[in-house]
Amino acid sequence: MNPVQPSVHHPVQEVEVAVIGCGPVGALTANLLGARGVTTLVVERSVAPHGQPRAFSCDDEALRIYQQAGLLDELRDDMIAPPLVEYVNRAGRVFARMALSETDFGYGHAPLRFFDQPRLERTLRAGLDRFGHVQLSLGTELVGLTQDDDGVTVQLSDVATQRRWTVRARYVLGCDGARSATRSAVRIPLAGASYAEPWLAVSGDVPPDAVRVKDTRFVCDWQRPAFVSPGAADSYRLEFMLRPGETEAEMQQPDIIAALVSPYVDPARFGVTRAVVYSFHHLIAQRWRQGRVLLLGDAAHQMPPFMGQGLCSGLRDAANLSWKLALVLSGAADAAVLETYETERRPHTTEMARTSVRLGHVFLARNRSAAWLRDTVLRALQTIPRVRRFVKRFEFKPVPAYRRGLMAGGRRDGVVGTMFPQPRIVMPGSTGVRLLDEALGDGFAVLGPAAADSAFGSQWQGLPVRFVAVHPCGTPVADLPVPAGAGRPERVDVVDVDGVLGGWLRRHRADLVVLRPDRFVFALTAAVALEQTGRDLNAALGVSSGGPGRPLPHGPGAAAAPGRRM
Repeated sequence: MNPVQPSVHHPVQEVEVAVIGCGPVGALTANLLGARGVTTLVVERSVAPHGQPRAFSCDDEALRIYQQAGLLDELRDDMIAPPLVEYVNRAGRVFARMALSETDFGYGHAPLRFFDQPRLERTLRAGLDRFGHVQLSLGTELVGLTQDDDGVTVQLSDVATQRRWTVRARYVLGCDGARSATRSAVRIPLAGASYAEPWLAVSGDVPPDAVRVKDTRFVCDWQRPAFVSPGAADSYRLEFMLRPGETEAEMQQPDIIAALVSPYVDPARFGVTRAVVYSFHHLIAQRWRQGRVLLLGDAAHQMPPFMGQGLCSGLRDAANLSWKLALVLSGAADAAVLETYETERRPHTTEMARTSVRLGHVFLARNRSAAWLRDTVLRALQTIPRVRRFVKRFEFKPVPAYRRGLMAGGRRDGVVGTMFPQPRIVMPGSTGVRLLDEALGDGFAVLGPAAADSAFGSQWQGLPVRFVAVHPCGTPVADLPVPAGAGRPERVDVVDVDGVLGGWLRRHRADLVVLRPDRFVFALTAAVALEQTGRDLNAALGVSSGGPGRPLPHGPGAAAAPGRRM
């Protein structure tokens, strides 16, 4: 991937996917598509990354998505994991605490990490260099699009010279944020609420010995609610609600900022990198698809910041849609599969936004009596062990699960439709303990005891699928077969280091579990019924049981399909 500067433009005549916007969601989407061999053009209006630390946090689900994109190590190295989150009243007394260092949802990563957005974006964009079939066009904006049965004609303009040209794409993905030009072009309205309370967001750099509050903290001061936290790379983030009558210009004055940050950091040693006033929104697009144009991230939905889930929700969109789109483009799935994107993602996004609003109501008590009542009730409730655990272990966060969509039976049934855990494994040909996803590949996976391998039959031929044979804890890795060849093996063997996989299958009374490429459970099945499950998967993908079309290219080195021009 070579970024195209506006002064030396190389027009793209035809691509499979045009991604509009190269913020974190757009860049991740392009990486996921690139890893699946999809010819992709990424359009970004700015010539350089914006350089502002706007987004701040991500969760274990987001880290698992970065892992799928092959960028986990590079991104995680620049992040920190806060050990706890405290809710304190105006006097600094703790009335609720989330012990993140003691919380493990089972997905292989810490439940919360903080990052520096400019560093994150640089790493995501650098990841595109792995793919010769992905192109980034900087200084380029979308000025119009039209659709027909076969694709989308996209009109682009060079921001500097105003020179226009046309690109032809099979699909267009709008990842261009809250003011999405893509959403406007297809005339999709937003619905919801904008909140009148403005906030001052301050980011800066500070040496560790100049930090006065070292833990992440929601300051539930009824006169001025605030959020403060150390961040990645010796940064610090603070947000303060403005009081009635305070203006943006006033609050951005250095002396005002110094007074606000003083309880938390030494203002004399705090180098401000960003200080902006913003208001938050709870908005969702009326629909997320118009023909061959689909919306992701802030273009599709915006939510209050109190759960730190705005960016994470966009990353979930990318993980959900990218593999489906790749299957459709390859002929391995019918285009109707794309309808499941919004069917699956909208309810979870709505629930996450509502939880953020409810958490905001706790945080934003705006008078002395309401604040006193909140503090008293929450302290009393947490004397109940189950309630204390519910708060302490962050159990109020909505679980990653889909109610309806691309799963056996079309509806959630127990663990079908939920995200599968990611425990530790050992596999032949690699050193040390790994995480499960490293063995699953980037297609579907059938996971179960090695003895069930004999049931893996003809109904699975042609599907991008791998059988993962699970061996119990203690099995010598030297006794396991090493996959032959350097290509994409149909079977890999793993040792269940902590017994999590075997315990999961026993608990849910299943011989085998079928996982989607995004690690959600498609089906539970018995070994003798695996052939029928293969037929069910083919039916869900809208292809005949005789098998789909050409297989997908796989892996970072996958080449663009012959005959397609970049």
